[in-house]
Amino acid sequence: MEYTKKNYKKAPLSSIHFRIYFALALGQIACGFALGISGTALSQATDYINIPDFWVGLIGAGSLIGLAGSALMGKIADQFGRRRMLMLDMYLFSIFSLLQLATMNLVILFILRILIGLMIAIDYTVGNALLVEWLPAKESGRLQSQLIVYWTIGFITSYIAGILITGFGAHNWQIILASSVVPGLMAAIYRSIFRIPASPSWLASQGKNKTAQKLIQKHLGKKWGLSLKQIRSKKPKDVSLKTLFNPPYRRKTIVGGLFYACQAFSFFGISIFLPILLKSMNLGNNNLSGIIYNSCVLIGVIFGSLIFKILSRRMFLVRTFFLSAAALILLIIGNNFSPFFQISVFAIFAIVLSSGLVLDYPYPTELFDVKVRASGVGTCITISRFGAASGTFLLPILTHLGGPILAMLICTLVLLIGGTICLLWAPETSPKYI
Repeated sequence: MEYTKKNYKKAPLSSIHFRIYFALALGQIACGFALGISGTALSQATDYINIPDFWVGLIGAGSLIGLAGSALMGKIADQFGRRRMLMLDMYLFSIFSLLQLATMNLVILFILRILIGLMIAIDYTVGNALLVEWLPAKESGRLQSQLIVYWTIGFITSYIAGILITGFGAHNWQIILASSVVPGLMAAIYRSIFRIPASPSWLASQGKNKTAQKLIQKHLGKKWGLSLKQIRSKKPKDVSLKTLFNPPYRRKTIVGGLFYACQAFSFFGISIFLPILLKSMNLGNNNLSGIIYNSCVLIGVIFGSLIFKILSRRMFLVRTFFLSAAALILLIIGNNFSPFFQISVFAIFAIVLSSGLVLDYPYPTELFDVKVRASGVGTCITISRFGAASGTFLLPILTHLGGPILAMLICTLVLLIGGTICLLWAPETSPKYI
């Protein structure tokens, strides 16, 4: 009997797509907020308790270290599915956020930050896999690239919250740190009310074609179903880390991880500890300078999402790396120039580097097929978190040792390395340019 169902990946956008998208957008706001809030909180904590630079960097990097668990989360999701993990992670995220109020012990705070990072890893890895497996193929890259806008809103909101939360004395920094419970609970409650469906593509990859067909028809209508390729596919073997570093995935895994790591080193190192960096740069009103910088980050991701479909993925990556490195070099050379000049160049750097963040979600997912997607994306994120955690850990130490010039010089070198890697090895994944 002839198969008459249309491939559900060609269906027009509908309410189920937007329900999943909004559930993940709320998660991105919570993730961005939690990652951004640590720098503001810790810069205040040093006024009340003695925290060595080592621990300031380590606690600030804690959630990014937790994000290194993305490979493990991706592997679990490829074996057991996406939905349940996404239904649970934001509740645990909120509990861990709130527990930061209960202790001033640096070791316990560090552990809590790691656990928060592990929950963020689920949203990054599992959430992106589920989204790309539901969205229509023509819309997937565009909508994924726009998720970074919501992440940035959360990140900037954390900076503003850190300025506005006052009046709690020696515990003010703990209130700031725990404030991520608010966006976390918003995301968790939404996902409980508007329940996230399972991934049809993942179900099919596990040989559960009937369940996948029923799920598609429930949400999209009777005429839609799995593609013939998905129906004929067999359940994949267990994906090991070795698989991702063997042909045909080796180049994709390495480039996907290293571009992300080099980008994250500079972005997180500078952005999370922006208050410390601005204080050392003596630009005048640090709060105003910080708001300008963060506003430019938002402008950058909006600009990046607008040009996402115009430029090829390779060109986008290479240009953002080298242009942001050039801006930092100009900032280093002009460190004795007027504050207006320095803030202007810093703003350009923020716009250029953050526009490249738009590729953080769609590019890794485009590199891997459904059988290894969550594991592949998770591994790329794990590699990237070594870069992000290193930048966040090192920036307070580098600033203390050699001032802002040394910190920016190291960031410049890492950006140049990232640009060179992409220029030489980054695969093109844009459907328009393949």
